[in-house]
Amino acid sequence: MVLAAGQNGIQLDLSWVDYVMIIVYFAVVIGIGFTARRRVRTSMDFFLSGRSMPAWITGLAFVSANLGATEILGMAANGAQIGMATLHYYLIGAVPAMVFLGLVMMPFYYGSKVRSVPEFMLRRFGKAPHLVNALAFAVSNVLIAGINLYAMAIVIEAMLGWPEWLAIIVSAGFVLVYITLGGLSSAIYNEVMQFFVIIAGLIPLTIVGLHRVGGWSGLTKAVEHTDGARHLSTWAGTAIGHTTNPIGANWLAIVLGLGFVLSFGYWTTNFTEVQRAFSAKNMSAARRTPLIAAFPKLFIPFIVVIPGLIAAATLGNQLAGAHHSGLSYNDAIPKLIQMYLPTGVLGVAVTGLLASFMAGMAANVSSFNTVFTYDIWQRYIKPNMPDVHYLKTGRWVTIVGVLIGIATAFLAAQAQNIMTYMQTLFSFFNAPLFAVFILGLLWKRMTTAAALWSYIAGIIAPTVTWIAYLVNPKLFATGTAETLYGAIISFVTVLVFGFLISMFTKPRDERELGGLVYGIGKIDLHGDSVATDTAWYRSPALLGTAALVLCVLLYLPFL
Repeated sequence: MVLAAGQNGIQLDLSWVDYVMIIVYFAVVIGIGFTARRRVRTSMDFFLSGRSMPAWITGLAFVSANLGATEILGMAANGAQIGMATLHYYLIGAVPAMVFLGLVMMPFYYGSKVRSVPEFMLRRFGKAPHLVNALAFAVSNVLIAGINLYAMAIVIEAMLGWPEWLAIIVSAGFVLVYITLGGLSSAIYNEVMQFFVIIAGLIPLTIVGLHRVGGWSGLTKAVEHTDGARHLSTWAGTAIGHTTNPIGANWLAIVLGLGFVLSFGYWTTNFTEVQRAFSAKNMSAARRTPLIAAFPKLFIPFIVVIPGLIAAATLGNQLAGAHHSGLSYNDAIPKLIQMYLPTGVLGVAVTGLLASFMAGMAANVSSFNTVFTYDIWQRYIKPNMPDVHYLKTGRWVTIVGVLIGIATAFLAAQAQNIMTYMQTLFSFFNAPLFAVFILGLLWKRMTTAAALWSYIAGIIAPTVTWIAYLVNPKLFATGTAETLYGAIISFVTVLVFGFLISMFTKPRDERELGGLVYGIGKIDLHGDSVATDTAWYRSPALLGTAALVLCVLLYLPFL
């Protein structure tokens, strides 16, 4: 992508004040890496922060790890392309699944003391499904790391006019340094700082943008003029048999495909996110991690989706590639930054963007090195080695992961909307894993062979669906709709194959399934609690209920 193409391209005019802010930020990031390195003595310190983090730290890191390129650029791109329907990704596509993770799934994960999500697959189903899961996770993670790297390169390219390849390599270098130094602790502490930097960068952009378009009423009038009123509604045009909404899917596909399969698959089985909760100091903190994260997640649309709408209103068809502007929907946020923000504030906004991409990339890399080292290297290649060997391996694997991420960044550069690209990857990898997990957690009869072959079939089914859509785009109204239906197809495929194969193969002895299947054995939720965990406002049930109520209330104005 040539961002400076044509008179409408992006070229950010930063002053020395803006550059000082950015340099200070990068210096702090690297400083945190060196500080965290002093605490890294074992592989558990490097990969899981020694399971010592308090809930508020892991909660903010949990939401910050998700605030990568797909969130900032991708959701703003969706805001520009499909409008307020993007709220679905938050209100039914994130928060309910985060609540489910905290209340239902986390006791199984944390109680079994597994070090990764694939390791839970090993405990429940054995080696073959575990190996496939670990390999699939490694592949998906480096692909997603490439998305964050590419987005970071967009901003550096716009700031400095550097060629895309150089911007990608420089971006990767910074992430590589602080993750290699301090491991997960470095990632988590940086993610907490990055959360506040991201918010500080996007709030002024939203406020100034709204002011320039005449407030909310001015924005709604402008959007109705350029894109139509359907961009201002969440559920309009989703009737079965009469689908006219911008997503191109009916309400059933949105609820099942996004609200259930894709969101629960991402938030409950994606180790990139769940790893933050694994690093919590006890069961109570681990359960509260996604619940605490749910509250900022509810309000992030107002500083991401609304700027996307502002871009749609002010730039019209330029983002759709018309008028040879050299712009795409992915450029909505950088373009608004260029148009609206003055010196000083511009530096904060650019730093916020860079912070978001580094948070996303670091989350991908830190989970990749954990899964590769523990679930592939230690389990199948070099078992029974001294702990220092796995610590060194983790650092080398970090370098390899970043190098592969550089390669996959050039794949991401081909996507018109990186959010749709991301959702496609989720339908391939997360949807089938969630189906295997939910069947295995609820049904003790599910067997190892059923988990293996249903999981593989669940990866193949959405891949075939996606290829069919590429061959014949008339199969689905939009690329986003394809990801929703692909996820549903994947989930159903796993359930059918899992059930049928289980009926013809031998299940594991029930005595081996304690704490791994619902209703078998007891999970101690309070054994490692400290006195402050019993405070009423720290109740997981209360936090989860409050988050779900807020979900419903935030939908009401946009029905």
